[in-house]
Amino acid sequence: MKITDIKVYPVWVGSRNQCIVKVETDEGLYGWGEAGLSGRELAVAGAIKHYREFLIGRDPMRRGALWQEMYRSQYFEGGRVLTAAISAIDIALYDIAGKALGAPVYELLGGRQRDYVPCFATTGAPMGPQLIEAAQVLIARGWTVIRTVPGHPDTGGDPALFEPRESIGLTADWLTRLREAVGPAPVLGIDYHHRLSVAEAASFCQRMPSGTLDFLEEPIRDETPEAYEALRKMTGVPFAIGEEFSSKWQFLPYIERGITNFARIDICNVGGFTEAMKVAGWAEAHYIDLMPHNPLGPICTAATVHLAAAVANFAWLEVRVSPTENLGFDDSEWFPVQLKLEGNRFPVPTGPGLGVEFNEALAQQHALKLWEAPHLHRRDGSYTNW
Repeated sequence: MKITDIKVYPVWVGSRNQCIVKVETDEGLYGWGEAGLSGRELAVAGAIKHYREFLIGRDPMRRGALWQEMYRSQYFEGGRVLTAAISAIDIALYDIAGKALGAPVYELLGGRQRDYVPCFATTGAPMGPQLIEAAQVLIARGWTVIRTVPGHPDTGGDPALFEPRESIGLTADWLTRLREAVGPAPVLGIDYHHRLSVAEAASFCQRMPSGTLDFLEEPIRDETPEAYEALRKMTGVPFAIGEEFSSKWQFLPYIERGITNFARIDICNVGGFTEAMKVAGWAEAHYIDLMPHNPLGPICTAATVHLAAAVANFAWLEVRVSPTENLGFDDSEWFPVQLKLEGNRFPVPTGPGLGVEFNEALAQQHALKLWEAPHLHRRDGSYTNW
């Protein structure tokens, strides 16, 4: 079997672009993959076109060797653009292998370790009574793990305004009230989307009683592990870190130094199944559970479900479809075949490959819709992190 073509479709689905990749073979088998560098799809598509030039004619079953060749075949190894491209191709190659062998992808990873994959829901409700109402809706429908987002006082009509210090007091107050309202059983967390400094993150955590939060996701930027180590000494709240990491090497200090408690691995950025399984084993040796990042579409979801099925150390999978959130990423017109959420979990699929189909004909009718993440600024006009 030989690779005959690699196609890339950066298309708008729901409220965001998805960068879909198709690898075709001379035996009629094909595989779907997805790249996760949202907002920079043109860069990823360009990288995929470079890889296409030497992958055509190659054996798609040699997944590990092709991964190494893609990663090592340039002087400037790694980086998020290149590993996002490698991720999409690697996932598609696993889809092909599963179809060729008549087996689900997780069978290629060691076999199934669980019957279903538990998920967590997100509420974007503002800090106030609406937050408690949204959490109670989720709990009433069986959701036991709830992620929240930061609050902010009135911005005067400027949606791009974000002042960290103004956010943390309001957010800490309402998260404390939320815990009091729902009791000790639900798992509660917040994604601060690396918008804080070390001092701000420490102050935020110290404003809440112990036990309020079960996890704090990405409170600061990840470039400097030493900064996270300093923050680790200032709070006992468990950290969930890693959604921006593009390799096992970026995970290295966070795992080896015990900085994170949940590995927020993104299979569409970290290097696909080939790299994700290495990170999972490494995390398992340090008693760290995976809590995968999954902000994309059904291909990313399916790939992550197969990964979750095959590893021992797994906590919860992020989903963006719940009673309190629906971003339209799973549009059935675009994805006529996809894994279906049942309540708050995905049953582990049994069919060959990933179990997803993409509407290629529809994609060919649509051009890329450029999108930029919010360019947040502070009151003094300086820019801050989204």
